[in-house]
Amino acid sequence: MALNFHHIAVQVNDISEVVEWYKSNLGATVINQFDDWAMMEIGGLRLSLTLKNHPNHIAFEVENVDQFPCNPEEVKAHRDGSLFYYQEAPDGTIIEWLYWPAAKP
Repeated sequence: MALNFHHIAVQVNDISEVVEWYKSNLGATVINQFDDWAMMEIGGLRLSLTLKNHPNHIAFEVENVDQFPCNPEEVKAHRDGSLFYYQEAPDGTIIEWLYWPAAKP
């Protein structure tokens, strides 16, 4: 199974404020930004900022949704068209499985 690192997500209180901090202090490039979510690239690493209602997680991309370790009815869709599943590791870390049915944006 081909498994590729995609991003790390951390919870923040204010997306805009934290995006500006990462841009000013670490030279982050914003890939997407909304009121409730942002994706940035910093030194080749993708960092997602989420609000408190979204879990901290590590995301991996797979080549086929059939590689998700869950039943098909547990798969959900993001607004960008990607399919995802959250899996909890034994230590409580959340792993996000990602798949883009169409060409990745």
